[in-house]
Amino acid sequence: MRAVPQHPRAASTTPGGRTSAYPVPAVVHRAEQTIRKSRFIATVGPAGKAATAAAFVHGVRAEFPDATHHCWAYLLGPPGTTASIGLSDDREPHGTAGRPILAALLHSGVGDVVAVVTRYYGGTNLGTGGLVRAYGGTARLALEGLARTPRVSRVPIEVRVPYGAVSAARRALVGFAPPTQRMGPGTQVSFTLDVPDDCLDELRAALADATGGQGQIVARPSADPESGGYDG
Repeated sequence: MRAVPQHPRAASTTPGGRTSAYPVPAVVHRAEQTIRKSRFIATVGPAGKAATAAAFVHGVRAEFPDATHHCWAYLLGPPGTTASIGLSDDREPHGTAGRPILAALLHSGVGDVVAVVTRYYGGTNLGTGGLVRAYGGTARLALEGLARTPRVSRVPIEVRVPYGAVSAARRALVGFAPPTQRMGPGTQVSFTLDVPDDCLDELRAALADATGGQGQIVARPSADPESGGYDG
């Protein structure tokens, strides 16, 4: 798949600068229309990773193996951002298919999304403008009927506390996410957990209150940085 990096646009963020919950596709949805004898079928679904988007496109190709074109675009991350996108015109004239599909995604208010618009050629050429309207319009048609669900962005953290504050720290942490306990450096005990990123300030305050300011919060690398905690 050809990923086309662009300059990212501003996304809705929490006061701490991290992206909070945003809408993602809840299901795979399909819509179609016929334009001057050509049949256009838009299939839209969730994609938290480029590999997931590639598999989605492959699945649609397999479902309609005799179609003339399978043009597609995906957007990974919050709605409207272009930091991680991909698109393909699939042998249609350059800029007439993948770009208008991507434009529909960018203005849909949905993140972590992939769309494939399949075309069965009907014998009449639509021209450059006609193709742009057909591919973009069919993608928008599918997006309008798409069921959505919140995607909550989580951040992996490690909490270190003295051994004597373990019980108090655990009681404070369980209200945010299930913590995993292990021995930390020296006489400290470490908890690892993934918390909603808009709850970090609240967690920090709760931990300080429970441990008398003895707790320390440090970032830890995500096990899967590409997915951002969401597996499409």
